[in-house]
Amino acid sequence: MRGLCYFYLSILTQVSSSTRTVTGFFGHNVTLPCSYDTSGHGVLSFCWGRGVLPTFKCSDTIVSSRDGAEPSSESPRYQLLGRAADGDVSLTVLDAQQSDAGLYSCRVEVPGWFNDQKVKIHLVMEEEILPTSVAENEEVVGDTSLDKIAEEKLKPFLGMGNISRATAVFLFAIIIMLLLVFRRRFLPKRALERPQTSPAENVYEAL
Repeated sequence: MRGLCYFYLSILTQVSSSTRTVTGFFGHNVTLPCSYDTSGHGVLSFCWGRGVLPTFKCSDTIVSSRDGAEPSSESPRYQLLGRAADGDVSLTVLDAQQSDAGLYSCRVEVPGWFNDQKVKIHLVMEEEILPTSVAENEEVVGDTSLDKIAEEKLKPFLGMGNISRATAVFLFAIIIMLLLVFRRRFLPKRALERPQTSPAENVYEAL
């Protein structure tokens, strides 16, 4: 008979219970959510523990509070950073490590028979994967990659240099052509305009 009572009691204690998985990264803070509505009964007693919740209270309690009192913590790494007065009793684990992985349980003691609100969270710890920076990629590839990158960056400027050189050559060619045309048109006329001397004057000049 007593065993049957414990069986029914264990079933009733599963009411208002939920389970979720939270993933944390080594060396970072991780928050395990737990909250309740304060509009019905005001600020309530609660506790956080590691492992499966017993019939009453918490097993291996790490944070707890009675009737709105200041929460007590087993370690400064366990913090309540939300507003407990508003029903936010989420647990934050500071500088989480592999040893912090496992099952956590939150119990909020709601007045009445078997009305406690229970939340079970499985914390999984992983190594954070950081994106590889562009500088690291360039170092891994080597000098050839750097040369290609420099060439790509300088390509617009090199193109502008080619255009400038072509323009200069074109203008120089036009100037040469203008000089040739000018010489052909004006120099013969000037030669004809020179005064002609008589033979006697030429002999005199020769003497």
